[in-house]
Amino acid sequence: MKFKYLLTASAVGIAASAMVASPAAAQSTGSADFDDENVIVVSGARATDVGGVDIPDSPKAKVQIDSELIGRQTPGQTINDTLNLVPGVSFTNNDPFGSLGGSFTIRGFSSDRISQTFDGVPLNDSGNYALYTNQMLDPEIIEYATVSLGSTDVDSPTASAAGGTINIRSKVPDDEFGVLTSITYGNIISRGDPGDRMMYRFFGKIETGELTAGGLKAYISASRTENDSTFSNYGGVDKQQYNAKLFQPLGDNGDFISIAGHYNQNRNNFNGSPSNFSGIETYAIQDPEDRFYDLSDGTPCTLVDGVNGVQDRYNSCGTPFERRYNPSNTGNIRGNSRFSIGDSLTLTVDPSFQYVKANGGGTSIGYEGFSPDGFTGGIFRTDARNPQRNNRSTQYYYFGGTDLNGDGDTLDYVTILSPSHTQTRRYGVIANLIYDIDANNRVRLAYTFDRARHRQTGTAGSLLPNGEPVDVFPINDPLLDNDGVAPQKRNRLSYATLNQVSAEYRGEFGNLVAQVGVRAPFFSRDLNQYCVTTDASGNVNCINGDADIAAYVAANSSYVAPVSAKYKYDKLLPNVGLTYNFTDAFSVFASYAKNLSVPGTDSLYGSLFVGVAPVPETSDSFDLGLRYQTGNVQAQVSGWFNRYNNRLASAYDPVLDRTITRNLGTVDKYGIDGSISWKPSDPFLLYVFGSYLKSDIKDDVQTGANSFAATAGKREAGAPKFTLGARAQAELGPVELGAQIKRTGVRYLNDINTVELPGYTVADLDMRLSLGHFNEDLEKAYVQINVTNLLDEVYIGSASTGLTTSGAFVNIGPPRAFTASLIWGF
Repeated sequence: MKFKYLLTASAVGIAASAMVASPAAAQSTGSADFDDENVIVVSGARATDVGGVDIPDSPKAKVQIDSELIGRQTPGQTINDTLNLVPGVSFTNNDPFGSLGGSFTIRGFSSDRISQTFDGVPLNDSGNYALYTNQMLDPEIIEYATVSLGSTDVDSPTASAAGGTINIRSKVPDDEFGVLTSITYGNIISRGDPGDRMMYRFFGKIETGELTAGGLKAYISASRTENDSTFSNYGGVDKQQYNAKLFQPLGDNGDFISIAGHYNQNRNNFNGSPSNFSGIETYAIQDPEDRFYDLSDGTPCTLVDGVNGVQDRYNSCGTPFERRYNPSNTGNIRGNSRFSIGDSLTLTVDPSFQYVKANGGGTSIGYEGFSPDGFTGGIFRTDARNPQRNNRSTQYYYFGGTDLNGDGDTLDYVTILSPSHTQTRRYGVIANLIYDIDANNRVRLAYTFDRARHRQTGTAGSLLPNGEPVDVFPINDPLLDNDGVAPQKRNRLSYATLNQVSAEYRGEFGNLVAQVGVRAPFFSRDLNQYCVTTDASGNVNCINGDADIAAYVAANSSYVAPVSAKYKYDKLLPNVGLTYNFTDAFSVFASYAKNLSVPGTDSLYGSLFVGVAPVPETSDSFDLGLRYQTGNVQAQVSGWFNRYNNRLASAYDPVLDRTITRNLGTVDKYGIDGSISWKPSDPFLLYVFGSYLKSDIKDDVQTGANSFAATAGKREAGAPKFTLGARAQAELGPVELGAQIKRTGVRYLNDINTVELPGYTVADLDMRLSLGHFNEDLEKAYVQINVTNLLDEVYIGSASTGLTTSGAFVNIGPPRAFTASLIWGF
């Protein structure tokens, strides 16, 4: 019988063997508990990390960043930016403060191939699997985040995790009552910055401490962030977040029930690339001052006034990229629980519910009458009647007799707001039944359910006279045609459902630890396309009215009428892992896993045009590595090889507001990742990490009946050839200093490797002044200074990659910035 104890410094059940150096780390309570092969850590703070870096004992290559290191980064910064310190991870932020999002890869895979979870709740979009890094948990309540470089856990609720997983764990409430506040002021201090671009943030947390004799405890936290636009003279960020967690221990053997809630609201403009440098010209930016610019349309501006009896024209007021909003309301309720059923049987259950309301996109042209062929709705076409754009294909909204500008006639072309809107309701549960056969052998059975209702629309809204939206969510009160129906540019409903059963065995044979598992996911995708599909890329025209839809399709015989379809994907996915401990400190590990990635929503809807379901991506992943762990050293090096069939690569273009997916066929990827965290003495820390990546597309990709893109032997676009970084830290009396630097190698913009994006180097500094050094009553108070991009490096952060593209929308990396924070607690 194993003796269990409550772990107060981390999530209960996310614990470690007292006989190994690192804690188990997994996304569900069941996976965490199953990895604990002996005795869960006795109550109290863990001491397994070295400077906030842990390397969990596992047959998979994992690196864990703990709260010690997370807290030294810029307050409010997205956790994904901090994970840029993990080998194999490459993250680029769209602003210095973490509120505008960003993009990242793990081992060369973009975020749609990476599963990210928060207390077991999947964060990837249920439609296209994208991740929105500006909506992550406040870093002050993150206990740790673990990156698995490769395959996922057997009970993972993911449809697309060939590149790896990121598992975030929120902290458990404290045993004692306490208050923590953090007040931050920041600004950009780049060369060439024409003026103040300020940032303000407040974070507050209240811990209740133990409220009952049974140990019931909770916390509640809130934060508010505001900052100006990074590069332009318009827009900015207004973000607020709220978190709460209730925790009830059950007995003294590690059982518990936890219920938590999270809500995040973002109101931000698009930003990241100067409008006059938004294509291939961006690569010529060399000087810091070139990144900053004013909008060319004249801001403030005024929309065209309507005149009765005249066909009014429109102007550019409200249309620049920087004036687009990207609002989001996201929230979740999540539960974690563990129950002992006798001495050898354990049940864990993690239920969750998520809600998302978000949109992105800009403006379109609304015509108050009918389309040239007599329809209403959202139609992409050339309208020869428009005197300003009579020979150019454009997205129009036709209203069939609605006065949009209030001038008393229905003759006008008017600028309207037209983002792509998404609302998602997602339910899930992960349940594990774990049986200890004896002290050295255990098995588990798991069931995972995940169902998301994904509603995607494109209704239009009005603009104020100054070009600002009346409501950033037009769906709240959409513009209607003369029949009371809302024209829109897209209109579809999908259900993404996963039913998964899995099993895993773990056995210890002296110095050898073996894990053998299998998961059997059953995915279904119910698609309901309410618009007319016009091509195999999934472009649509949304005609209003059943009779008009029938007439429109009859007049365009190659188009596909509104249709529903159901696709199913399933596969048996085995995985095997071995760890051999030569000594208490030195071990070797190896793993193999079969992975499956289901095509995303855009690809599936595009397939309705040809009536053939796209094939899923499959992969075989191999890892082999060495690990060395002592009280002052955490080191790991791993070599890996992945072979992918039907490699699906995608990129989002924010200008076109659509995702483009391409199939690269068979691709081999391989490389090496390594890190070492060393604390030679208490005041000093050195952490070094790096990775090398090679990908090899096996064949040319067919682009037409007799045409091919020259991709054979080339690298995949978007992935850096190498990354190399280091962090040093020292404690000098009341002052703690830290510095980190990372070099990111060159990437290709396309899969034919004709356009190369240059490598770049980013360095950051952080400093803490402990106020408790001067007054013991201020033990939990300190001042923290952070400087990001110290060298003010000018570089391309992310780009919309493609098969053969030679120019694309890009995001410029954030300039040098600083923050000063006062953190105070008791």
